[in-house]
Amino acid sequence: MTRLPRWADVVLVPLISLLLAGIISALVILAIGQSPTEALKTMVIGAVGSPYAWGYTLYYATSFIFTGLAVTVAFHASLFNIGGEGQAQLGGLGVALVCLSLPWPHWTLALPAAMIGAALFGAAWAAIPAYLQARRGSHIVITTIMFNYIGAALIIYMLVNVLRPAGQMDPATARFPEGTKLPTLHEIPGLNLIFDKQVPANVTLFVALVACWLVWLLLWRTRLGYEIRAFGKSEKAAIYAGISPVRITMIAMLISGALAGLMSINNVMGESERLLQNSAEGAGFIGIAVALMGRNHPVGVLLAAILFGFLFQGGAELGLWTSIPIELRTVVQGLVILFTGALDHMVRMLLGLFVAPRRTEVA
Repeated sequence: MTRLPRWADVVLVPLISLLLAGIISALVILAIGQSPTEALKTMVIGAVGSPYAWGYTLYYATSFIFTGLAVTVAFHASLFNIGGEGQAQLGGLGVALVCLSLPWPHWTLALPAAMIGAALFGAAWAAIPAYLQARRGSHIVITTIMFNYIGAALIIYMLVNVLRPAGQMDPATARFPEGTKLPTLHEIPGLNLIFDKQVPANVTLFVALVACWLVWLLLWRTRLGYEIRAFGKSEKAAIYAGISPVRITMIAMLISGALAGLMSINNVMGESERLLQNSAEGAGFIGIAVALMGRNHPVGVLLAAILFGFLFQGGAELGLWTSIPIELRTVVQGLVILFTGALDHMVRMLLGLFVAPRRTEVA
C-alpha cells in the first residue's frame, strides 16, 4: 500500500482539494453568467476585508469549531456521528432552561452554568444512539440521522407548547435575563481597539479555542484518548488489549454530543439571546466537512472552521451585493465536502504521481 508523507497528507491534500473545489465553483459561476473574479473579490472583502467582516466570520467559525470537534472525537473511535445538528439543538434547549431559570446577576456566573446545561443536553441526546450502537448493534449513522429529526420536532413542541410566553406568536422562548448577555469582541477591553463596531462574535470564541486544546490533550495525552484511538484503529486489537467496546463507544459519543451541544452557547446565548426554531442553522452538518478537511485534528479543525466561516459570511455578502444567489455558498460547501471526503482518495492518487511516496508493507 502506498502512503503519502505526513506533510503532504496534512497540507497538500486539503489545499489541492480546496483548489479543485474553487475551480469547479468558478465554472458554476461562469455557467450562470457571472464573474468568478468579482465573486471572489466580494467574498474576500465581505468576510475578511475589515474587522467588522472578521467579526461575522469568527462568529460562524466558533460554531463550526464545536461541531467539527464533536465529529473528530467520535471519528477517532471509528464512530461517524452525523447527529451534531440535533445535539446542538438540544444543547440550545439546555442553555435556554438554565438562562431562564434564575435572574442571573452577571454573565460570568451564567456562562459556566449554561455550558453545563448545553453539554449535558447534547450528551444526553447522543447517549441514546451510542447505547443502541454499543448494545444493540444499531448503526450509529442511521440512528444519529433519525435523532436529528426527532430533536427538531422536540424543539418545536417545546417552543410552541411549553416555553413560548403567553401572548407571543412566534415559536421562541422569552428573552434571557440581562445578566446572561455575553460580551462581544467589540466590548472586550483591548479587542475593542480592533473591533470598533458591534459584531456577533463573542467570548464563546475563547471557549472554542480552549475546547480545541482540551480535545488535543484528551486524544493524544491521556490514557482514555489512547484507548479511543486504539479502538478506532482496530476493535479486535482493542478488545484483546482489554479495552471495552461498550465503554469507549459510550464515552466517545457522550463527549462528542457534549461538544456539539456547547455550540449553542455561541448562537443561542451569545447572539439571539433566546432559543429559536432551527437554532443550529446547519452547523452540525458543516462540522462534518470541517472535521474531514481538518484531518480530524483540533488544529486542522480550527483552520477549517475559519475557512467555512469565510465561506458562510462571504456567501451572504454575495447574496447582498451581487446578483449571484446566496445559495452558491451551499454549492461551494458541497464541493469542498465532495473533494475532501468522497474524492479524497482520488486527490491522494494524483498527488502520489508527483510526491515521493512512503511505502509500507501490508501483511
